[in-house]
Amino acid sequence: MREIVLDTETTGLDPRDGHRLVEIGCIELFNHIATGRTYHQYINPQRDMPTAAYDVHGLSEEFLSGHPTFDKVADAFLEFVGDSPLVIHNAAFDMGFINAELGRLGHTPLPMNQSVDTVSMARRRYPGAPASLDALCRRFDIDNSARTKHGALLDAELLAEVYLELRGGRQPGLSLAAAEAGASSNDEEDRVVEIRKSSEVRPVRPHAPSEDELAAHRAFVGTLKEPLWLGDAAGEGGGSA
Repeated sequence: MREIVLDTETTGLDPRDGHRLVEIGCIELFNHIATGRTYHQYINPQRDMPTAAYDVHGLSEEFLSGHPTFDKVADAFLEFVGDSPLVIHNAAFDMGFINAELGRLGHTPLPMNQSVDTVSMARRRYPGAPASLDALCRRFDIDNSARTKHGALLDAELLAEVYLELRGGRQPGLSLAAAEAGASSNDEEDRVVEIRKSSEVRPVRPHAPSEDELAAHRAFVGTLKEPLWLGDAAGEGGGSA
């Protein structure tokens, strides 16, 4: 199963106020494992950079002016994500900005049901606990020391690890089983033969009743009235009382 872990950086909090995307970072997962394929793009927002936003991600208007506008990268971005589920921390925020940019170009928006919101996942799993990316990294002992400022690709990498933990974490037992399953059939046969050779041969144990046990059984049966399991033999033996 292919999934895309996605994060963005913006000039502000709401695209309806004229704020724009300035960075997109994506990590490709296959069966919940990073494949090494990424998509990373800085974007020229064609507007100023508010101080509050700059303090979060450190991307200046001057730096971004040397990068392409969204219309130049939209097709490459859409091709990379395709119709794969998008794993996003606070999906409504990032999807809102992405769809606002797509809408300006006349593109069909990405459906919200394509997104997987890790904030909602964290709140369901840990009700009342902090659900920020930093808080979840601390909870799962994920090293985020390189995160001095927000960055879309770095945050996507951290989110991929958090997402794995929210889904239950790695299961070493599965890796061990896979390694064992990869052993050759000859090795398997050798191990079976070795185990059989080393097994201790035990003598056959007797299971027939002793004469004392048989006498005790006959005495017990003699106390019963017409024991059915003996049939006529019981009557003939005079065992009824």
